[in-house]
Amino acid sequence: MRELIDMWGNTRMVVLTAMSASLYAAILIPFKVLPIIPGVTEFRPANAVPVVCSFLFGPAGAWGAAIGNVIGDFFGGMGPGDFFGFFANFLYGLIPYKAWEALTDADPVPRNASSWIAFVAVVLLAAAVCALTVGWGLNLLGFVPFSLLGNIVLVNNFLVAVVLTPFLLAVIYPRVKRGHLLYRDILARPHAHSRAVRRVGLALVVVAAVAGMVLGNALSLGTVQPPFLADLGGGGTTRALEVGVGLLPVLAVLGLGLLLL
Repeated sequence: MRELIDMWGNTRMVVLTAMSASLYAAILIPFKVLPIIPGVTEFRPANAVPVVCSFLFGPAGAWGAAIGNVIGDFFGGMGPGDFFGFFANFLYGLIPYKAWEALTDADPVPRNASSWIAFVAVVLLAAAVCALTVGWGLNLLGFVPFSLLGNIVLVNNFLVAVVLTPFLLAVIYPRVKRGHLLYRDILARPHAHSRAVRRVGLALVVVAAVAGMVLGNALSLGTVQPPFLADLGGGGTTRALEVGVGLLPVLAVLGLGLLLL
């Protein structure tokens, strides 16, 4: 994870961050007129951008996704939920390149059955981590139930990215690679851990994403009631307290996994 800080000392990576953020925001803003949950989220064809930029520019893609989402939110109305949107989109741009390089040294352009399976799994994981983060955060604030927002973000992110990203990468990735603008060409030491350690981290992230989505829905719908919260009165119609506290162990596992990736 050190490259997330080190990259700010590299002019090219800063420029790539600005480019990623600008592109993401430019495609997000026109679709603010197609809300799915008014004031919270909308149909987002731009969701392919963080995944593409992640595979191309690594940490610059992650920061670009976070910053670009804030710029897009500015045109749709800012609020406290944007804090969680920043981190959710940061992780959405972080997971693809981290997970892919924990699995293989191959280019992230699917060409056969095994690479397609890995690619779809990585995109699904990124979408789930983003959905878990923003769903937990906005439910904690009492804005939108996790069972509504988390599932919408998961489906919206995954479907758009898994359909558009392979075609975009097939066209763009070879050209960026020839220009030596991949983050691996720019950063001297992109990974601090061995691949074995990164795969352990990836396994923890997968467990946290799956457990978080399942448990988040169960807590939000009231099918699971943490016994230690039974006497605290709950969190109203959104069950903010149950979801907010109940998912903390899962988020701790997610954090540990990210540190190892």
